[in-house]
Amino acid sequence: MKHLTTTNLAGAPKRALALLLGICSAGHVIAEGTLAGTDISNTADVSYEIGGTAVNQSSNTVTITVAEVIDVAVVLQSPQVAVSAGDTNEALIFTLTNTGNAEEAFSLLVDNADTGDDFDPVAAIPNLFFDTDASGDLSVGDEAYVPGSNDPLLAAAASAVVIVVNDIPVGLSNGDVGRSALIATALTGAGAPGTIFAGQGTGGVDAVVGSSGGSASAIGEYIVSDVAIAIDKSAVVVDLLGGDQPVPGATINYTITFEVSGTGTATALVFRDPIPANTT
Repeated sequence: MKHLTTTNLAGAPKRALALLLGICSAGHVIAEGTLAGTDISNTADVSYEIGGTAVNQSSNTVTITVAEVIDVAVVLQSPQVAVSAGDTNEALIFTLTNTGNAEEAFSLLVDNADTGDDFDPVAAIPNLFFDTDASGDLSVGDEAYVPGSNDPLLAAAASAVVIVVNDIPVGLSNGDVGRSALIATALTGAGAPGTIFAGQGTGGVDAVVGSSGGSASAIGEYIVSDVAIAIDKSAVVVDLLGGDQPVPGATINYTITFEVSGTGTATALVFRDPIPANTT
């Protein structure tokens, strides 16, 4: 609390009370806070007595309109995707979230030119989809992204699932890694945090670039994984006389050997070894 003291012509002190108010914010991850365009109004009043008579006096009302904060986050949802050289339509899943405090539209871009990987994925045509059917992967019902036509328009704190689709070049080696980035940029504007776009926010308020700079990205990875499983089976016969003849009553001992080669992970593996006919 801060008191500012001046003196009027009659010599009596005049005091000005400065009151500091904060516009609420929900933190850094979902930092929409008070919605843009919200009016914050404040009126002060004072009451006192003069000669036993109560007097009330109100100040003028001061109104401040909350500006728009432009912020965005992009988060990778996919683990490293195992692929083979020459594969097509390999998907990476991302979540795009409007972390600002007003409705905002975003442009989307895929960048496959990462210099720190072993190969550059090749963008499929089209290479961006919205997970329209909420299946969590690329499917027939998903809507393709067309820049300038269906740029995602998200309310404050709203999210959209975006699917990046790439083809994998031929001639790669096991263990090679390729990276693909999704970049989202606010259409109102981007720049250094604190940059102001006067009158361009929701409802004509000023728009202020937040901590993300109005643009965000995340990187997904493909790994070439030509994992293969070789299986070999052998048999040893032990008959009732201690020999190795496959006569009635003999026992057959089978040995099954697995050999895994390449890189990556084989999933949903099932081993079956049915009992042969004419045995028990």
